[in-house]
Amino acid sequence: MTYPVIMRCPVCNDRLKVVSLHCSQCNTKFEGSFHLDKFSYLSQEQKSFIEVFLKCRGNIKEVEKELNISYPTVRGKLDDVVQALGCTDTTGRKASKNRKEILEMLSEGEIAYDEAMRLLKEKD
Repeated sequence: MTYPVIMRCPVCNDRLKVVSLHCSQCNTKFEGSFHLDKFSYLSQEQKSFIEVFLKCRGNIKEVEKELNISYPTVRGKLDDVVQALGCTDTTGRKASKNRKEILEMLSEGEIAYDEAMRLLKEKD
């Protein structure tokens, strides 16, 4: 029986490192300090969200329907994944949208009316 690799220390919650690899076919063992890609450290919830997001080809309205959640929740989950990957914080990017971009997003159905109103109020 195989188990998923745990990525965080259950004591201090720090990232764990891989120090041993084993081939079950030929019994070869490798020891050292191996790094994992940054996607490995995402939570299972974040990985599931990415899978749905990619399946929907990044269409937020489709992600809303697939997960039965609101636009702000989709954006929040996306921002969470972006932050967990160590990428640029997206909250500044949302606030920097101009009025025209916000209205275009609303007309294309990318954001709900309430979200558009909130973003427009932030601009004032």
